[in-house]
Amino acid sequence: MIVAEVIDIGENFRATWGRGPKGTMVRRYRCTSGAKRGRVVAKASTCSTPVSGKKSISAKKTRRTRARSQSIRRYHTVRRPTANKITRLNKLRPKYRRGLKTKRRR
Repeated sequence: MIVAEVIDIGENFRATWGRGPKGTMVRRYRCTSGAKRGRVVAKASTCSTPVSGKKSISAKKTRRTRARSQSIRRYHTVRRPTANKITRLNKLRPKYRRGLKTKRRR
């Protein structure tokens, strides 16, 4: 028996990398279907849960009121070396190049 059958996760997510506490790299999941499509979540089982309307409205209100301060904080966060590493790891590579060693051209 597969764990996905027990938890009833299905195939509605894709593994990706994200930032954790103190700038560490953490395994995350990007939802590929359902109400939370496109969202990056900590647990794969979260993708199939319904969206809370109250939390959604509260988050939108907070983003509107703190947009300026959040943009300044985001600028400093993105400049960290971890952010560049995560961006590089999350880029999709063509299937024919995965795992193959390529020769360098001079």
